[in-house]
Amino acid sequence: MVKKVIAAVLLIALLTVAIVQVMDKKAEANKKPTETTTSSSQTNGLQIGGKAPDFELKTLTGESTKLSDYKGKKVMLNFWATWCPPCKAEMPEMEQFYKQGNKDVVILAVNIDSQNDVKGFADKNGITFPILLDTDNKVNGTYQILSIPTTYFIDRNGVIQNKYTGSMKLDMMKQFTDSIK
Repeated sequence: MVKKVIAAVLLIALLTVAIVQVMDKKAEANKKPTETTTSSSQTNGLQIGGKAPDFELKTLTGESTKLSDYKGKKVMLNFWATWCPPCKAEMPEMEQFYKQGNKDVVILAVNIDSQNDVKGFADKNGITFPILLDTDNKVNGTYQILSIPTTYFIDRNGVIQNKYTGSMKLDMMKQFTDSIK
């Protein structure tokens, strides 16, 4: 008789555990679509074909610059940091691209580690294109930057035409900006 009672208690306990697990899985399954949507938008960043969000940041010289100031020009919007090896690798080629003097293309390099000596880095590496300081990481967050360097290519009307994550070479910069009408 004792064995039957113990077996019944174990059977009821197992059934209870099974029911609780099934209920948890159903509750979790109901939450997943929202979580997936949120994480996929964070993973993908802003969408090509969408309007580039406007922002205002200070340059190394303390001047305020807005993205919208460059309406009518092609913009190469690059996010980078002084400690980032791929960012450092592409800087000389960005400088070379800038010095070619294409008046139709603007480079805006948004630095996301302004607590470091960004001006010293720019001086040491001979960087003359505009460097903007995202001191509170607002623009970095708005553009959903997950890895650096990341570069957005924006057309004359402020629409994102392309996005590239990783270090770029000079020919890639030309190719992306030339493809913007």
